Amino acid sequence: MRLGKSKLAATAAAASASVVLAACGSGSSGGSGGPSAAPSLGTTNLSNKSFTILGQWTGGEQAAFQKVIDAFDKATGAKGHYTAAPGGDEATVLGAKVNGGNPPDVAILALPGAIAQYGKAGKLQPVSAGGKAITAANFSSEWAKLASVNGKLYGVPVDASDKSTVWYNTKLFKDAGISSPPTTWTGFVNAAKTLSDSGVSVPVSVGGGDGWTLTDWFENVYLRTAGLKKYDELTHHKIKWTDPSVATALNVLKQIWGDSTLSGSPTSALKSTFPTSVDNVFKAHPTSAMVFEASFVATTITSDKDPAKVGVDAKFFPFPSVNNSKPALEAAGDWAVVFTKNQAAADFATYLGSPQAAQILVSAPGSGFLSANKNLQSSAYPDSTSAQLGRQIVSVGNNFRFDMSDQAPAEFGGTPNQGEWADLQTFLKTGNVKAAQQQLEKDASAAKGW
Repeated sequence: MRLGKSKLAATAAAASASVVLAACGSGSSGGSGGPSAAPSLGTTNLSNKSFTILGQWTGGEQAAFQKVIDAFDKATGAKGHYTAAPGGDEATVLGAKVNGGNPPDVAILALPGAIAQYGKAGKLQPVSAGGKAITAANFSSEWAKLASVNGKLYGVPVDASDKSTVWYNTKLFKDAGISSPPTTWTGFVNAAKTLSDSGVSVPVSVGGGDGWTLTDWFENVYLRTAGLKKYDELTHHKIKWTDPSVATALNVLKQIWGDSTLSGSPTSALKSTFPTSVDNVFKAHPTSAMVFEASFVATTITSDKDPAKVGVDAKFFPFPSVNNSKPALEAAGDWAVVFTKNQAAADFATYLGSPQAAQILVSAPGSGFLSANKNLQSSAYPDSTSAQLGRQIVSVGNNFRFDMSDQAPAEFGGTPNQGEWADLQTFLKTGNVKAAQQQLEKDASAAKGW
């Protein structure tokens, strides 16, 4: 299972990219050749043209992606060869290949920062005119913005994760007399109190042992309390973590994290990993009723063999509005980037942005893929829960923001036991807002690469 926010991979990404890009120099890159009609399958003849793709997908995800490759190959005569990086450590493998002068033709990258680093180093081919057109036609402009460097687009969106979902045990909600999921933060807190009164020992399961889950909590609250502009500024450290807006978000979080009757003892939460936090809600004898995390909670339930059936026993609701905030969403996702002037590779990357490719990708049962492609029909999804998640991603348009800590230097936003992860774990334990802000700002200021 691939988590939408694989922070271990992110850590390796920064470490390897910094080494690789230092050796790259600043040479310029040429275009990826003239655009061809790759999105309209069957109009491009690429007979005997082969290309390589590097990613981290395995299992059901790899099988679904292979179907996309097969469709492109059949229509164009090309031959795509996909390789999953050993151990899922794509960043290290890719860095070594680029540094050694033997990059894959196409790589699937999840971090906008990595795209920016490779683009600035002149190691990526700009997306072709056809690729730019298909990205503009099928995705909100924020997706292109995230994969652009100095006005040039270097990545075509492939898939997405919805990181603004709260999953709940329908039986425990019913037993507590909660007829519908909350839509506001006040309603969320009150629902947790009602669940506690009904006998649920830990209404909200928090996987604080994996620090990245805490960053997702903060980012969703901050997006709703501070707004899009402030979110962008904090993401790039253009305002300090001692800013009053950060204090506001942390104080909102304390309403759940600081109440042991709602989220259990901090010590227990800090021992709970992400998978455990999900299992606590959906195992045979649940101890919790709600867990916040991304759309990949659904595949975690399945892979962990929890007895709950997604869509029946396990449902989700959007992360609640805070103080009448407008609908917003935190997302993660992957882009296809091209390292060589291989025309088949450029055309394949373009094809990945089409509704046709998205339909093949998301329709595979059990793969867990979602898409931000606004021209993809909801009927393409294999189940109603996936369709709802996909619609939520598309419906917010540009009112989404990419995972904040995934855009930060990894030493601050993506490393276990240090930086933002550790600071929010300490805050979960102590509840000291001022101390948390000061430590977050200290660690952010010490990080390089903003």
